[in-house]
Formats: sequence, structure tokens, C-alpha cells
Amino acid sequence: MKKSLVYTKTGDAGTTSLVGGTRVSKTDVRLEAYGTVDELNSQLGLLVTYLTDEDERAFVRHIQHRLFAVGSHLATDRTQRELFAASIVSLDDVQQLEHAIDMLDSSLPQLHAFVLPGGSRGAAVAGVCRTVCRRAERRILALAATADVAPELLAYINRLSDYLFVLGRKINQSTHTDEIFWER
Repeated sequence: MKKSLVYTKTGDAGTTSLVGGTRVSKTDVRLEAYGTVDELNSQLGLLVTYLTDEDERAFVRHIQHRLFAVGSHLATDRTQRELFAASIVSLDDVQQLEHAIDMLDSSLPQLHAFVLPGGSRGAAVAGVCRTVCRRAERRILALAATADVAPELLAYINRLSDYLFVLGRKINQSTHTDEIFWER
């Protein structure tokens, strides 16, 4: 079996292919959206290295797989072709995140002030992931202004940033690291 090439040279002129083969500029809003999701996925890979709880590691890995579906959805121009079944983000995906948020949050003290990102290294990385997720959400919303993006996908990305916030708090609790509260 011949090994595939890592480089194709087809993007040297500043264009790339969407799912289905349509070529677009690498500065297209669609690429900004799924490129930022890809960046988030890389940051989550870093975050996993800081997680000591196996269930949390497994869930973040699950999220990484779902983000491939998000990226595939965003890389599909639905005026040109239908979504692959694997590219669909469902209400169940959103509800899984909500359940995970509720489970983590139930073990945390109630907040009475704004929390600054940081504390332990793992919590700081979760904070970076959360802010990249928020940027991905903004890029996806910019795409949604001109293209069809499923509302479940938008809800998933919105919940994911909430999950990452709560996970950061949980990491600090697990490592016995004080949270940093905003001093007014």
C-alpha cells in the first residue's frame, strides 16, 4: 500500500477544498469557523494531558471527536451537497454537555464573584480552551449569517464553553488550588 502524501500543493495559491470539492479562499469565513474549531480541538488535546480523572479525560476525548463532526459540518456548503450523517450535531450531544456541566457543578461551591482564568496549570489551560471556544462561536455565528448552520451545532459550541469554565473550576478543586476571584 502506497503511503499518502502529507502535502498536495493544491493550496499553494491560497485556496482549499470544502467537503464535496468546492474550492474557496483560505480567508473565507467558513474556513475561519472550522479552523478555529480545529484550534480548539488542539487546545483540548493539551488540556487532556492535565486531567487526572479518567472520566473527565474520556469525556474531553469524546468532545474532541464531536468537534470533528462540527468541523465537517462547517466545511460542508449545504447548497452544494448534503451533510454526511457523521457531521450532524444532535440535541443529544447538547444534552450530554449539559449533564456533564450539572455533574461537575454539583460538587463545586457556589460562586459569589467573577473567577479569573488560572489557578492550577490545568485550570489555566481550560480557560484558554474556553476563550478559543468563544472565538469559535463568534466565527460560526459570522458564517451562520450567510450560510445554513444547524441550531444544535450553535447550542453545542455555546454549552462547550460553559463546560470548560466549570471544568476549570473542578480542576482547581481537585488540585486543592484556590480560585482567583476578581477584585473590584
